[in-house]
Amino acid sequence: MVKSYESGCYLVNGTEIVMDASDAQTAVASKTGKTVTKEEAKKGTIAYGILQAHNTSGNADKLEIKFDKLTSHDITFVGIIQTARASGLEKFPIPYVLTNCHNSLCAVGGTINEDDHMFGLTAAQKYGGIYVPPHQAVIHQFAREVLATGGGMILGSDSHTRYGALGTMAVGEGGPELVKQLLSQTYDIKMPEVVAIYLEGDVNKGVGPQDVALAIIGEVFASGYVKNKVMEFVGPGVKNLSADFRIGVDVMTTETTCLSSIWQTDSEIEEFYDIHGRKGDYKELRPSDVAYYDGLVKVDLSTVKPMIAMPFHPSNTYEIEEVNANLEDIIADVEKRAKVSFGDKIEYSLRDKIKNGKFHVDQGIIAGCAGGGFENICSAADILKGSYIGNDRFTLSVYPASTPIYMEIIKNGVAATLMETGAILKTAFCGPCFGAGDTPANNAFSIRHSTRNFPNREGSKVQNGQIASVALMDARSIAATAANKGVLTPATDFDGTINKYKYHFDSKIYANRVFDSKGVANPDVELQLGPNIKDWPKMVALTDNLLLKVVSEIHDPVTTTDELIPSGETSSYRSNPIGLAEFTLSRKDPEYVGRAKEVHAEEVKRENDVPFTEMSDEIQNAVKTVLEKYPDVTAQNTGIGSTIFAVKPGDGSAREQAASCQKVLGGWANIANEYATKRYRSNLINWGMLPFVIDEGELPFTNLDYVFLPGIRAAVENKSDEIKAVAVSGDSMKEFTLRLGDLTDTEREIILDGCLINYNRAGKKA
Repeated sequence: MVKSYESGCYLVNGTEIVMDASDAQTAVASKTGKTVTKEEAKKGTIAYGILQAHNTSGNADKLEIKFDKLTSHDITFVGIIQTARASGLEKFPIPYVLTNCHNSLCAVGGTINEDDHMFGLTAAQKYGGIYVPPHQAVIHQFAREVLATGGGMILGSDSHTRYGALGTMAVGEGGPELVKQLLSQTYDIKMPEVVAIYLEGDVNKGVGPQDVALAIIGEVFASGYVKNKVMEFVGPGVKNLSADFRIGVDVMTTETTCLSSIWQTDSEIEEFYDIHGRKGDYKELRPSDVAYYDGLVKVDLSTVKPMIAMPFHPSNTYEIEEVNANLEDIIADVEKRAKVSFGDKIEYSLRDKIKNGKFHVDQGIIAGCAGGGFENICSAADILKGSYIGNDRFTLSVYPASTPIYMEIIKNGVAATLMETGAILKTAFCGPCFGAGDTPANNAFSIRHSTRNFPNREGSKVQNGQIASVALMDARSIAATAANKGVLTPATDFDGTINKYKYHFDSKIYANRVFDSKGVANPDVELQLGPNIKDWPKMVALTDNLLLKVVSEIHDPVTTTDELIPSGETSSYRSNPIGLAEFTLSRKDPEYVGRAKEVHAEEVKRENDVPFTEMSDEIQNAVKTVLEKYPDVTAQNTGIGSTIFAVKPGDGSAREQAASCQKVLGGWANIANEYATKRYRSNLINWGMLPFVIDEGELPFTNLDYVFLPGIRAAVENKSDEIKAVAVSGDSMKEFTLRLGDLTDTEREIILDGCLINYNRAGKKA
């Protein structure tokens, strides 16, 4: 059972819950012998202590965080470093690890992926960083093995930057937030609420970390219960979970839309640090005798069964036995969801997967930061031992998360066990998690112990008539399914032994191959720039007024970053802002790019002092309508751009390009009912885009209309929340209200200057 509660709660002595009620403080006092106010008790959470230790503002409510370390991978670090260089970067001020686990294959685009790797190596040498070559480790496993510290904080440019199980508060954000840290600026947020994830009981044999994670996600995602909050794992059940198990649950907290996570730590975590030769980095973390949490999620581990997240979201969760018992109904629901995402673009059905009343899958993948851990792979091998995946359609691939893990499963015989079954072992690579590896056949169904199953995360292209499906499962149930030759099977059906294996970390693997500057920069090193590595185009400051054309209107309940800028094949162009922008919304609204370019061409004219009277007929007509009420509007004081409307954009990845590509094409704003994640909204702001919010059901414009924003620059300067807007359709106008929400003074300056690069070039950085 996983249950969330409407009120907050007190946690007494780390074990006993007292729900927040009128007599709560009396109850707490009777158990502890002391009276503690709610405000004092809020300071008793683990999260509060870590955040305040890294807060430089002197204000406990408005945090200005400086992180201890940074991490990026090879589809983010080029853009980040190029942005920082444009802003005056001379040296990495804190340890910055550049891993190469996304574009590892160097299989498409000619030389450009390896060009990015060489850029990363020379950047680490020049600015004093750490460079992890391809196939050595996925970004998060390297961070666990080498970077995490008890009580520390790490900022990463990948959304699954989560090391809470090891006592490190980690946050996944878009690249500009890392740029700020590289320029000794701060990560500015209000003190987040903290929700207790109270674990009790113990897991049953065959139940793995992905099962627990999916059960939690299924409970909290839709309600937004932990959105932009910190999930703090506490309670008597924590001690029953191994370090690897906790890590596997922790990494999936990203899919709840929480800000970060942290766990109480104990001897299990101390042993993890000891195994990795870093015992001194361990710190015991526990809440105070009395700690107050803003919410509570109770998880009875003994009731969690093998889970599956059906397409097309990690929150679309069921118990596997429930799917098998209700195949027709659940498949009908998945097909209904597909209709929402794809409309009539493609025929989608899973009914051919039902054979003789059983559900047959086509592919199994155990991979990446979620699935590629040592215990997951060993458990899968025990379940598969003596079985064979067969020689029909079903395939199984296993990607250890790091070379040290790979080495250990070779030494202990697990690798041989897996290969005997017909499984294929591959190197550390994140590809299956974002559509760049093991792409299944058209209409195939893949079960994966990875992080996401959004549309297109498996590599299919709906616009080309290609569609496949991904469901998320734990490695144990994937192995049970593989042993059953592709028939969907929960691991609790396995009646053999799942052993506990001892892990030995071989530090020489990294010592002999990873470049570590030890923080020493060498300014004499020349950056190696491949032909695909391009600088950011010029971006102008916010004008007095804005005239924005609505060039896409999306009414899906949630729009993922994969739909805003696709993953997979586009990763080769992440170093080329203009080249990458060609893919913007390509899988959701293929007409977006052409429309945005047409509008941007008029803005380029304006920037070159061309008057409205010499612009396109459409712009002239829109301006003519606006001038009837706003006669002071001129090409000198009114920028021209584009905007999109989406109900709830930005779920999923931290990739900044979901925003920057819109900006490169002339986007100046998003309009939404709400933003799915803080990181997407932050990306918009850092690229100088206005993150507007409009009330649900109130949409005074339609696609291809214009939205005029009179006095928008003054409104931002004056810290206005409510923004006057005018919908312009033909010769008619209708006033309405947009909201900007909370913006820090720095965020307002960034928007006014046009983007973070301009803000820093203006000398406004700290």
